[in-house]
Amino acid sequence: MPTTVLAAGDHFVLPRLLTEELRNAVPEHGALDIRELRLPWPHTPFGKVAEVDEASGTEEELIEALRGSRICVTQMAPLTERVLRACPELELFCVSRGGPVNANLEAATRHGVAVCYAPGRNAVATAEHTLALILAAARGVGDVHTDLKRGTWRGDTYDYDNCGIEIDGSTIGLVGFGAIGSRVARALAAMGATVLVHDPYVRPDAVAGVARLVSLEELLTRSRIVSLHARVTDETRGMIGHDRIASMPRGAVLVNCARGALVDYDAVCDALDAGHLGGAGFDVYPTEPVPAESRLLTTPGIMLTPHIAGASREVAHKAARIVAAEVARFLRGEPLAHCANALAPVTPLCRSGPAMAGPGSARP
Repeated sequence: MPTTVLAAGDHFVLPRLLTEELRNAVPEHGALDIRELRLPWPHTPFGKVAEVDEASGTEEELIEALRGSRICVTQMAPLTERVLRACPELELFCVSRGGPVNANLEAATRHGVAVCYAPGRNAVATAEHTLALILAAARGVGDVHTDLKRGTWRGDTYDYDNCGIEIDGSTIGLVGFGAIGSRVARALAAMGATVLVHDPYVRPDAVAGVARLVSLEELLTRSRIVSLHARVTDETRGMIGHDRIASMPRGAVLVNCARGALVDYDAVCDALDAGHLGGAGFDVYPTEPVPAESRLLTTPGIMLTPHIAGASREVAHKAARIVAAEVARFLRGEPLAHCANALAPVTPLCRSGPAMAGPGSARP
């Protein structure tokens, strides 16, 4: 009897991409009964749905679409306590993102549902976008682009005090050396930069030949450009505020393509207005979309993009491919590669109940 799978895509990771990769990963096409649902993201911003964050769609539509499904592959669908109670057939929920923030892991574990995710799916795209923002912010591209579109030729940008800085020969600090930060480090080193890294989860030998591991304080005081690549935790939330910005060299540049909660953006605007920071580039914000009254929209020296660092067609395909591979492992009764709630796989022949397999995997 075919296994019923819901491919709950959106306008980025399309339902048809999920379906195509599922059929590629499970050659026995007749073994799957795939249903499709399209969620409204990004045409409608994601948000909180019941107890989960960064989700798209409603509990009601997901419950209806999931009826009879053992497996769901998605990017943004909300896996909540209510959804889990209403869908007892569900056994595997695959989130095609770097972390399953739209899934209630505790509730999923109680209901015996394994939750998978897709680490590294957007590492290349985000690293490339980070480099774009570093280059643009270091050379003041945002402001002169806006002025030129309005008909103003900014000849004053050749004034010595208004010139930007080069990557070659600069000391650049990266806070975080995961899949994204390590790629940015290699690219910057190839461009001639001296790269410093702060990451308490990384050993010095892991950065050897590319960068040097230092304390956060040393990184901030020495770097002309600082780029953030950390996850939001109790330790990192608001980590870059007034005091730490003040410790950076005058004219330094700050870039954030990680998470908006890492930075006090009012402190950044204050430092730009005072001339302490020379520029900034941001792709993520505390509130998205950015409110119309935000100082980020009016403070000179900031290059802004609307949370698109991970937006490439390749990312959509990679995301679908990673979760489809998890479905194939699940159906073969093999261990799941990226299970966030550490549930052992359930054999497709007989659901005898999941067993705990020890602590979860490393940071996604």
